[in-house]
Amino acid sequence: MPRRQPAAPPAAPPSLAPPDGLHIRHLRTHDDFAACVALQHETWGADFSERVPAAILKVSQRLGGVSAGAFDARERLVGFVFGITGVENGRLVHWSDMLAVRPELRDHGIGRRLKQFQREALLQLGVGTVYWTFDPLVARNAHFNFNRLGVRVTEYVIDMYGSDTDSDLHRGLGTDRFIVAWDIGAQDTPERREATSTARVLNASDGDGVPTTPHFRAAPARAPLRVEIPLEIDKVQDASLDLAGRWRTTTRAAFTWALEQGYHVAAFYRDAEAARGYYILSRTP
Repeated sequence: MPRRQPAAPPAAPPSLAPPDGLHIRHLRTHDDFAACVALQHETWGADFSERVPAAILKVSQRLGGVSAGAFDARERLVGFVFGITGVENGRLVHWSDMLAVRPELRDHGIGRRLKQFQREALLQLGVGTVYWTFDPLVARNAHFNFNRLGVRVTEYVIDMYGSDTDSDLHRGLGTDRFIVAWDIGAQDTPERREATSTARVLNASDGDGVPTTPHFRAAPARAPLRVEIPLEIDKVQDASLDLAGRWRTTTRAAFTWALEQGYHVAAFYRDAEAARGYYILSRTP
């Protein structure tokens, strides 16, 4: 049977409370920087070749970058954010390169607190825009970026970091990424955009959870579209790399076509009952 399409997207569950004594601060000591490198290993794998060494974490911080950590009451590093500051078209901007939280403490609001700490530090420097990348197939990150921070997509890049890396997180998927911009001078809480749950899905999955190849056809100028993703792509990878690769192929085709046609990624919502997430694409005629 075809997968149920919801009448309206349900509200996302609230984040759990952070642990007592949690505090955010800049990395300061040799132990702080060493703990950050260790957490990179734990997050992306010991063989991940793109990890940032302690020396770069320190130097970038001296030159306007941000290397900050979330620490528990025992001063154990439980999350971090790292990025570098530079100049784009004569203005200061920031590239946020890494954000990680220990798995057992995710969904406790720690990632958002790290980003807000980063925001405050950069506003003091006169930075107005922060860029970073994320994998469009990772629903957790899409929800955080769109619904917690209010980012906007500026570009879809195919295999931004190469077709293969040393991280198990990328197995079978390549490294397609959205480049997003966070306008940190804007209001703290993003305005909630109404999700259009009846819009046509370009890559709708069948009853077995297999996404269809997008069939593109002309649509009314104001008609929104949707792109579907699984809620937990890592579980899809564990079950079938072929299926995970098909999700990449179909979403890549959908996003690249839509952006070329003048659509922009307007919103993201999760449907927990259907175990799917949906991007809303819209355009102005």
